[in-house]
Amino acid sequence: MELKQISGNRDIDPCLSVVVPVYNEVRTIQQIVSHVLSQQPVLELIVVDDHSTDGTWEALQAFARESRVKLFRHESNRGKGAALRTGFGHATSDYVIVQDADLEYDPTEYYLLLQPLLTHKADVVFGTRFSGGTHRVLYYWHSVGNKILTTFCNMATNLCLTDIETCYKVFRREALQRIRLEEDRFGFEPEITAKVARLKLRVYEVPISYYGRTYAEGKKVTFRDGFRALYCITKYGIFRQ
Repeated sequence: MELKQISGNRDIDPCLSVVVPVYNEVRTIQQIVSHVLSQQPVLELIVVDDHSTDGTWEALQAFARESRVKLFRHESNRGKGAALRTGFGHATSDYVIVQDADLEYDPTEYYLLLQPLLTHKADVVFGTRFSGGTHRVLYYWHSVGNKILTTFCNMATNLCLTDIETCYKVFRREALQRIRLEEDRFGFEPEITAKVARLKLRVYEVPISYYGRTYAEGKKVTFRDGFRALYCITKYGIFRQ
């Protein structure tokens, strides 16, 4: 992906904590960190290295003296959900967003995601990849799997989302602090969705761009994570109601 070298809406004051869970992304980590920091709404960037073994942690040291950057490292590989719990615990801004460490999602769209929050219409905003935004065409069966998971999650929560597996989720920090997260891996996505629904938080969706990558380019989610997601939808969306 060729990241757009422009900043977000200049009318938005810095108000956003960006939490980046990272595992073995040495090829992209410095580019995504630099790009996130160039966005006007970003007040702080929290990077949690989930015990990378490819030099990612060493590459992050280039930003160690940047005042807006907080770096944390797990002593063992615990999973994306665990990394997000660590990051959320250190967020101090009014709003908190999840940003993957690859180049699939474009930080220049933060201002779009923030609009429903800044206008006091939403407590949580999901960025949807399937409602009009530019996206790279990749795996058909991944698309089918996402639609199945999203439909099942909607049935369990009575929400009407189009993309529960999206990375871009933005929260009012006080709303996020009401949610106790448990999942260590990619089960975070259905877990957070079910718990947002249970709290009856106001949820909006905003179309976003998506520049998906292949497994050869470093994509990590697998069909096993899809089965775990089904389990999590059942656990948190049905039996925890």
